[in-house]
Amino acid sequence: MSYVAAIPEIMTRAATDLGTIGTAVSQASAAAAAPTTSVLAAGADEISQAIAALFGMHGQAYQQLSTQAAAFHTQFVETLSGTATSYAIAEAANATPLQAGLDLLNAPTQALLNRPLIGDGANGAPGQAGGAGGLLYGNGGNGGNGAAGQAGGAGGNAGLIGNGGNGGVGGPGAATGFAGGTGGTGGWLFGNGGNGGTGGATDFQSVSGVGGTGGTAVGLFGHGGNGGDGGIPRSGTGGTGGAGGAGALLYGNGGNGGNNYAGLGDAGAGGDARLFGHGGTGGWTAGGSLDSVGGAGGNGGLLYGNGGNGGYNLSGGAGGAGGSSGVFGNGGDGGDVIHGTTGTIAGAGGHAGGFGNGGDGGSIGGAGTGGNGGNGGMLIGNGGDGGTGDGIISGGTPTTGGNGGHAVGMIGNGGDGGTGGASSTLSGFDSSAGGRGGNGGNGAWLFGDGGSGGGGGVGGLGYAGTDAYAGGAGGNGGTGALLGNGGSGGAAGASLSPNTAPSAGGNGGDAQLIGTGGTGGLGDSGGPGGANGTDGPLFGNPLDPINAPTRALFGRPLFGDGADGAPGQAGEAGGLLYGDGGDGGNGLPGAPGGAGGAAGLIGNGGNGGIGGPGTSGQPGGAGGAGGWLIGDGGNGGIGGGGTTGVGGVGGAGGNAVGLFGDGGDGGDGGLRGPRFNTGGNGGDGGTGGWLYGNGGNGGNTGVGNAPAGATAGAGGAARLIGYGGDGGHAGTGANGAGGAGGKGGWLIGDGGDGGHAHSGANATGGVGGNGGVFGSGGDGGDVPGGGSGSAAGAGGNAGWFGHGGDGGGNGENGVGGSGGNGGLMVGDGGDGGNAAVAGALATGGAGGHAVGLFGDGGDGGTGGTARFDSAGGTGGDGGNGARIFGRGGVGGSGGTGGLDSPSNGYAGGNGGNGGRSGLIGDGGTGGAAGSSRSSVTVPSAGGNGGNAQLVGNGGDGGPGDSGGPGGAGGTAGSLLGQNGSAGR
Repeated sequence: MSYVAAIPEIMTRAATDLGTIGTAVSQASAAAAAPTTSVLAAGADEISQAIAALFGMHGQAYQQLSTQAAAFHTQFVETLSGTATSYAIAEAANATPLQAGLDLLNAPTQALLNRPLIGDGANGAPGQAGGAGGLLYGNGGNGGNGAAGQAGGAGGNAGLIGNGGNGGVGGPGAATGFAGGTGGTGGWLFGNGGNGGTGGATDFQSVSGVGGTGGTAVGLFGHGGNGGDGGIPRSGTGGTGGAGGAGALLYGNGGNGGNNYAGLGDAGAGGDARLFGHGGTGGWTAGGSLDSVGGAGGNGGLLYGNGGNGGYNLSGGAGGAGGSSGVFGNGGDGGDVIHGTTGTIAGAGGHAGGFGNGGDGGSIGGAGTGGNGGNGGMLIGNGGDGGTGDGIISGGTPTTGGNGGHAVGMIGNGGDGGTGGASSTLSGFDSSAGGRGGNGGNGAWLFGDGGSGGGGGVGGLGYAGTDAYAGGAGGNGGTGALLGNGGSGGAAGASLSPNTAPSAGGNGGDAQLIGTGGTGGLGDSGGPGGANGTDGPLFGNPLDPINAPTRALFGRPLFGDGADGAPGQAGEAGGLLYGDGGDGGNGLPGAPGGAGGAAGLIGNGGNGGIGGPGTSGQPGGAGGAGGWLIGDGGNGGIGGGGTTGVGGVGGAGGNAVGLFGDGGDGGDGGLRGPRFNTGGNGGDGGTGGWLYGNGGNGGNTGVGNAPAGATAGAGGAARLIGYGGDGGHAGTGANGAGGAGGKGGWLIGDGGDGGHAHSGANATGGVGGNGGVFGSGGDGGDVPGGGSGSAAGAGGNAGWFGHGGDGGGNGENGVGGSGGNGGLMVGDGGDGGNAAVAGALATGGAGGHAVGLFGDGGDGGTGGTARFDSAGGTGGDGGNGARIFGRGGVGGSGGTGGLDSPSNGYAGGNGGNGGRSGLIGDGGTGGAAGSSRSSVTVPSAGGNGGNAQLVGNGGDGGPGDSGGPGGAGGTAGSLLGQNGSAGR
């Protein structure tokens, strides 16, 4: 028995199109009638007249056939239109009994448990919790947004299969903002937790509401919900971001922590994964004091999963610590601190579990200390690199580089110490000695080399330009394993005058049993070089006779690490069969840093040297290529500081050219020169190995204070299997741009996250990288400080199976990034980014579409809250559901209107429209209008609910504000469903 599916709307549309075509053909035939039926003869002779008569007869015959065809066409169109009407009447007649049957089925559980058996829970009234979803199937309803003086309602919980509802936005308050609602829990078998609601806004000198906690995925499969952002004060303390929810028991990622948009508050921690899955990323904070902390990254799954990255801190406080991984997986990177002060510490990298690398420590700009790298896995894995110092403009003590993490297992290399920060390289500013480099981590207990010590930072030029300071001391190399070499000591930082005090290079690390001690780092201005590490007592240099022929022929050993380069020179290539490339030498004044040496068959590429200082900073050296079979690319060198011009460009990360290995990170841009110059651009990350390997992260821009900003480096791409690298972060200045995230592996791998741009007119966050066939898109980069015309980065698109990345958030006067599209087969669209502060142009990002067969559309981002003389921003539209199964995304709420005085206020922003569903699924709920804080009524409209297609309910319209119209409810499915309610 065969089945035929008919959709009346499509049939009606086809009849209309055919009617239009028929009209056009009839008009053309009428226009051609006169010249074709009465053809004039070319002459008076009989032949010409006969030819004209023949053509006229053909024209008359065509007109007769055209009349008959027009009659048939009219009958066909009438028949098609009538058929569509008949189907529509039949479906309307069938819909009522089917809906009645579903109501009858739901009646017992609705009476006993106040929830249906099948169907979505109702959205909550203002400040009330959303209804629970159906026991068997259904999503929880969204919590209602809080009115003034009222907390947001919690999202409803799902039943067996379904997603938890999103928590409502906390209501505004004069003294204290009210909390956002908690996200609902996902289904007991399958489903994601709902996102926590944004905290409520406040007026002068008050504390805004905390963001709601993301809902937990309590079933077997599903991701935890994102924590809500803290509320935004007109002036005062921003609300603490909510924590991300935990992933499901078998597979699911933890949710990301919520952000803190204004000073003194903390950000939310990322949620943990359970068995399989990655930890959520910690939220970022605007900082403002030593007590403010970026959110810690969530822990990866117990069996497999990477720890989440720690959230960054804009100013003053600490970066969040990276999360730890499971048995298989890498630790998360520590959060950066963009503008540090004395006592500030960047986030430490997370530790790996059994097999994996420790996370890198966070970098830091200004004063303070870079984060320490995380330890490698207990069996196999490298320690993470210590965080680098990005320099200081005026006064204070420059950054100390973070220490490299230890390889605590059986096999693995210690992480490299971070480079110390440079002091001011321009006259007219207070300055000091350069920061000290971090120490390298120790190698594993059986096989592995100690990490290299970080180089010292460049010394300051001094206020008068003739009283320069010494460069920072180099860090010490780490100790090698029983079979392994000691790490090289870091070189002392350069001084800009020959009359400065000497600075010492770091000591080389010792070998323990078999191996060579590390080379001591070079001193500066007459300072002592570091002592060489001691060779192993059993065999110190047993390979010298074996390596002599290849050194003579090819300038490289057969086994062993290449030597580090002299100042400004490239590092020696590693052994042809085994060995790491040597690090490039740091550039002398006016000269670039040396490139890292390439590895041979097995080994890691050397790191590029730091660019030398000069009128304009010199570029950092490129990282060396990894081994032809196995090995990571080296990190690019930091750009040199400029004395009267821009900072140098960071070196590109080395590529992993073999089958297995990660690309090297791009170097950070150098410190800018005198007033009103930009920092250097960041270097791009290297590509991963051909079979497996992650792309390297892009380098951050150097610190600058010019009206124009710099561009951060892009994350490197993975090849077949692996994650794309994250884009680098940009500082302040117009047109500054965060780096784009790298593409995930072609077969398996998520795209890298886009880099953040701190602030500035037309500043842009980096676009998230696209995922592979099995991979999700990376999140777009934030613009936390905002700026006129600024735009957060869009989320990357998934491949075939995976979720779209979330759009980045925008701090002020700019738009949130749009969410990426879900996979071409299965996957949800990413959520649009929130716009935090200021006017009507601060619109939330649109949710990404689920473009495959199964998946929900992403939710639209929240519009920005206005502080003074403008309306609130419009919420973003929800994304469309997938082609077969999927609900439309929820429209974002409008932002709160500005307030000049109690009687002179502005309208809240309009709510975003809900997304259309798939053939089966509910339309998305329209976003609520933002509230007006004025005693004079200023109306704003709610968003329209999304339409269902075949089976499903239309989305409810969002409520209006201050007398503004509520959004229209979406239409029900043509076969089964109910129309959505109009917003109040």
